[in-house]
Amino acid sequence: MEENIKGAFNKVKEDIEFLNGELLDIKTTMNDLHDIMKTLTNKLENQEKQASTDRQTLRQLNSTQNTTSTHNSTVPQEVGGLKPLNLPISIGNQGVSTDRQTDNQTDNSTHIPLVNASKTIDSNIREATEILDSLDSLKKEIRLKFKHLTTQEMLVFSTIYQLEEQGNREITYKLLSKSLKLSESSIRDYVQRMINKGVSIQKEKVNNKKLLLTISPNLKKIASLPTIIQLREL
Repeated sequence: MEENIKGAFNKVKEDIEFLNGELLDIKTTMNDLHDIMKTLTNKLENQEKQASTDRQTLRQLNSTQNTTSTHNSTVPQEVGGLKPLNLPISIGNQGVSTDRQTDNQTDNSTHIPLVNASKTIDSNIREATEILDSLDSLKKEIRLKFKHLTTQEMLVFSTIYQLEEQGNREITYKLLSKSLKLSESSIRDYVQRMINKGVSIQKEKVNNKKLLLTISPNLKKIASLPTIIQLREL
């Protein structure tokens, strides 16, 4: 009788903790949505500033190209005007025209690598920015998922992670039950709740009997356990 009362009390305690966790999830989700809206607003403002800068740069480039084009078209007219005079220096003027053309070609060929270099730098910066944004988004996703875990769920997750790091390849409900002094049914409930919340815990049945638990290798590549705990506490 006493055991039944104690079991019922523990079950009620777990349910209360679960409800508290759900309320915390709602609050965390609202805070994260606020952060996302703020981030999107900042990105839109930065994109508008960048677009304005790009438009100004294009106007300057077009202005420079128009000036260069006008200068180049003027030179042949001046040289051509000297040819009908049949003066001894006309040959020299033709030579000067060649030099000017050579100078113009040299100037143009000099500018091309600079433009290409600028594009390469801009491309690298853009790629780096995209990678950083992707990492930032990934961190927020991990933080959001693990913020939703209750204290007991996080304890079970951490234990699975630590046992794997210690080289244990057969993590079962029974092993976790012994390690955490909790019933196997409670461990099973916590694991299923975490999976439902999007936490990457994998189940593998061996010989249709033993069920093994593992943390997704992809998650372990992205974040260590201390990193996950730190993100959860932010």
